[in-house]
Amino acid sequence: QVQLAESGGGLVQAGGSLRLSCAASGRTFRTYAMGWFRQAPGKEREFVAAITWSGGRIYYADSVKGRFTISSDYSKNTMYLQMNSLKPEDTAVYSCAAGLSASVLRLWQVQEQYEYWGRGTQVTVSS
Repeated sequence: QVQLAESGGGLVQAGGSLRLSCAASGRTFRTYAMGWFRQAPGKEREFVAAITWSGGRIYYADSVKGRFTISSDYSKNTMYLQMNSLKPEDTAVYSCAAGLSASVLRLWQVQEQYEYWGRGTQVTVSS
């Protein structure tokens, strides 16, 4: 079992920044990769970014490349998402997820590859 808890969401103006955190507990040593997904009102959940605990492999959705930075600190069992130059279209509930199968390293953006999920944190970007 892996438990995940997100924090750091909030309301920010367009062009601003936020830093999300995802604290993991439980059998984190079994995790191949950690990911961030988001779901906007009326839309399906979409992939944002993913990382291995070592930070050696990172993958971003095209929509956030150059603006968002994912990082991990295994000593703290915490993953981060630094979000800069935020846009109103970034408004969504952001959830972190843990993938325990090696296949996640080939299918980063597929949410079915992630077995455990946090409850999410709301990010609202005003124009």
